[in-house]
Amino acid sequence: MEYLFTIVILVGLYVILAASFNLIIGYGGLISIAHPIFYAIGAYASAILARDFGWPIYAAMLAGALVAVAASILVALPSLRVSGDYLLIASIGFQLGLIEILKNVSWTGGAGGLTNIPAAMASPEGRIAYVGLVVAVAALAVLLVRSIAHGPYGRAMSAMRDDELAFAALGRNAVALKVATFALGSGLAGFAGALYAHYFRYLAPEQFEILQSSAILTMVVVGGIRTTWGPVVGAVLLQALPQAITFMDLPPSLLGPMQGLLFTGLVLVFMFVRPQGLIAAGEVWNAARKETKHVAGS
Repeated sequence: MEYLFTIVILVGLYVILAASFNLIIGYGGLISIAHPIFYAIGAYASAILARDFGWPIYAAMLAGALVAVAASILVALPSLRVSGDYLLIASIGFQLGLIEILKNVSWTGGAGGLTNIPAAMASPEGRIAYVGLVVAVAALAVLLVRSIAHGPYGRAMSAMRDDELAFAALGRNAVALKVATFALGSGLAGFAGALYAHYFRYLAPEQFEILQSSAILTMVVVGGIRTTWGPVVGAVLLQALPQAITFMDLPPSLLGPMQGLLFTGLVLVFMFVRPQGLIAAGEVWNAARKETKHVAGS
């Protein structure tokens, strides 16, 4: 059962990561691949606050998410004021730099990793409850992104993404909208990191490197960018398939390359066969337009 719990929790965490990244890169149109570093910030901040400063675990989790929000604003604000393309450069530099800091600072555990992190729910019954908590947070994250994308805020994001100059000409603050979108997505990633830290109770810098960025991006692209359920499908698929391969009882020398080929093969297939992903993106405001036409026709 412990193995099954671990798989469900990992799927739930990646659903949060993929949905929040879809908010940034899909609906917001912001080019960044440093999503895992905000995942790491939330994890490390929550773990250190709970372990070294005696904070209640759930208060530490919320604080970890807020620290991720603050860090994302520090990265996004100066780069987005110059040009949106600079966000990609700034985010990559921030990710690589912070990973090196985590590897070389003693109070984060250094390259050996952070250990003895307090468990949120250590008992067997607690583990079941923790699985329910992660699944509930994942569902809320997906519904939150859907609500934002289909509301007035989502309409503003679509207008900004499609034509930023026209959006600014209407008197709207594009930079503020971009920073808010980036901060919200990063905060969700930070909360996912806090959930990860207090279940697995061990953090190492290599868990949050560029390879994680490609995995999350693949989940969004394969599932369907700018859709509600695409990142969910992508996260489930790309977490479940590698686990299924482990049941084939292959030697470790073959297991790793097979999982790598699986990810690469899926990306190549979807690039040429179905670039829109498993779930094609529909116009966010189609429903509103249909309703308007219906009212006008009646």
